[in-house]
Amino acid sequence: MAKRDYYEILGVSRNTSADEIKKAYKKLALKYHPDKGGDAEKFKEVSEAYAVLSDENKRKQYNQFGHAGFDQRFSQEDIFRGADFENIFDEIFGNSGFGGGIFETFFGGQRRSKGERGSDLSHKIELSFEEAAFGTKKEIRIPITEACEKCKGSGAENDDFESCDECNGAGQVRKTRRTVFGMFSSIITCDNCEGNGKIIKTTCKECKGAGLVSNLKKIKIDIPAGIDDGNQIRLAGKGDVNRIGKNPGDLYIIVKVKEHEVFRRDGYNIHLEIPISFYLAASGGKLEIPTLNGKANLKIPAGTKSGTTFRLEGKGIKYVNDDNFGEEYVKVIIEVPKKLDNKQKELLKEFDESLKKKRFGIF
Repeated sequence: MAKRDYYEILGVSRNTSADEIKKAYKKLALKYHPDKGGDAEKFKEVSEAYAVLSDENKRKQYNQFGHAGFDQRFSQEDIFRGADFENIFDEIFGNSGFGGGIFETFFGGQRRSKGERGSDLSHKIELSFEEAAFGTKKEIRIPITEACEKCKGSGAENDDFESCDECNGAGQVRKTRRTVFGMFSSIITCDNCEGNGKIIKTTCKECKGAGLVSNLKKIKIDIPAGIDDGNQIRLAGKGDVNRIGKNPGDLYIIVKVKEHEVFRRDGYNIHLEIPISFYLAASGGKLEIPTLNGKANLKIPAGTKSGTTFRLEGKGIKYVNDDNFGEEYVKVIIEVPKKLDNKQKELLKEFDESLKKKRFGIF
């Protein structure tokens, strides 16, 4: 039976770009993927069309000779060789497991580790309000998985290995299997030696053949000025190594900032409430207030109302990795005395009477 046109299968025109071809295939692969309950034959059809049209050389050959001439030049295995299905499945399915399963089922291979990274680690650290505002240096001790120092991560005592019988020391074996795409020969990692080509004869006494050990490690951390509660600091390559003692993951420092007795933080701005006397609010004057860098004088205008907020420019917290600063906002609250002696009460009464006379135009 004559094959359908590859462009028709993917629903694209002959002058469609490589990116558009990829988009079309991803959409159809998701629809027909067998692991998602799709039609395996249609999945094979769209995958074959993509394998040809995504390859510049194969696409030119197909455009020139059509199906008849193209099939004379390329076997089924040639058609699929070099296609980036693994990356396509990663983009479509992420870590769901669907991509890897279909890759192994149809192509008979094992997915490449892509330089498998070790595990990321996280560690919480508590800072004072001032440490977060001004920055500081800290040293922590955390358990980290590293390559065994004695055997250098090999797992063998005195480098005592023997050649793997399964792959004859190559680390890879060839397997041929029938798939919905046809017969495929694949070079895969040897399961027996995990691709090393050799097997441990005498295990390392330090790591019991694992090649890895857990050590309590000191790590110095530079805390930047302006860091806030809940922020993270990424230390690249400071996490656990992978199973062969290489390519460590990252370490994430999670910051917890203690509350301050006086200041409340809002981003890079700081806020505080400060009590003032009725006399100062009414007559005006200067008020000494705290800032992150010591004391400062705040001018209180005569007739200031309780709850008035003043802004002190540049007196807040420094921006992370920036020379700018936030503001300091000072809210003044007029204090009402709770206990007055008789003389104070009499003076206040006289003062109140004088205000009434002035308010009603008696003077």
